[in-house]
Amino acid sequence: MSKGNLFVISGPSGSGKDTVLAGVFEKCPELKFSISAITRPMREGETPDGKYRFVSREQFEDMIKNGELLEHNVFVGNYYGTPKKYVVDCLNNGDDVMIEVDVNGARKIKEKMPEAVLMFVCPPSLEVLKHRLTRRGTDAPEVIEKRLKVAIDEIKCAKMYDYIVVNDALEDAIDNAVAIIKTAGLKTENNTDIIDGIVNK
Repeated sequence: MSKGNLFVISGPSGSGKDTVLAGVFEKCPELKFSISAITRPMREGETPDGKYRFVSREQFEDMIKNGELLEHNVFVGNYYGTPKKYVVDCLNNGDDVMIEVDVNGARKIKEKMPEAVLMFVCPPSLEVLKHRLTRRGTDAPEVIEKRLKVAIDEIKCAKMYDYIVVNDALEDAIDNAVAIIKTAGLKTENNTDIIDGIVNK
């Protein structure tokens, strides 16, 4: 049985990464999602079986000591990380897995698992990004400016990714991300069992 493919997706705040990702999972329901472990308190509307696995600081530090994480980072005093076992088990079972992380996490995963396919969701322009952040109506102007500065730094790191998905027209962005996933499944290294099955009959 062929191993599954590992995909990593990143993108700045306002790029529409989460919306693109939701569209990808609608079109690729067999794709597995790696749930991140975090130490911050659960927010209103979040559930224990949602996007995050909520753990104590002590539990997280034990995970670090035991080498149970593919990557981890600290943000605003809280730990965030990607548990390794679920990802490895899925890949060994032949399932494709998607991990959503920031650029630092993507870099660490690529170092440990060079076969990972990295895709970066990018806005078509800085002006569009600023418009999207402003349209939310949730942040003060100074917060939006900080988000834009962070976004520029993240976009500068996009050159290390394997693919860039420009989110201008949402459906096109979703289709392009799905195409990346399907293309990875066509790699020769993932289909040697098909070749062997033909020539060894």
